[in-house]
Amino acid sequence: MIPRDLSKDIKTRLQGISGQLGGLIKMLDEDADPDKILIQFKAAQKGLDKAHFLLLDETYRKALAIKISETVEACPGDCGNEDRIEFIRKRFPNLGLDSLTSKMKEIDALHKRLDIDKNQER
Repeated sequence: MIPRDLSKDIKTRLQGISGQLGGLIKMLDEDADPDKILIQFKAAQKGLDKAHFLLLDETYRKALAIKISETVEACPGDCGNEDRIEFIRKRFPNLGLDSLTSKMKEIDALHKRLDIDKNQER
């Protein structure tokens, strides 16, 4: 559902955070200075928070925009779902981050239904 090129940056960030977590575990094993451990923990948390936000605001939003565009193209106006597709398309700019995943699933289901209908017509 999410194009690989859109998830590349998130994966890179998560790999960096994974390294930070490994460093934290090592610091705990070596009884490092508690202040240094806390600083590293906060850095890892900040990195995870940023990756989470980018996942929602960049990756998911772009993936949804692509899928909306593909679905609009697949429905020339007489597919039986044009009202719902148009509703999602118009609401897209104002969608809150908390509703992105549900709209991604909804538009993906509509697009798949259009593909099935198109294949049955052949």
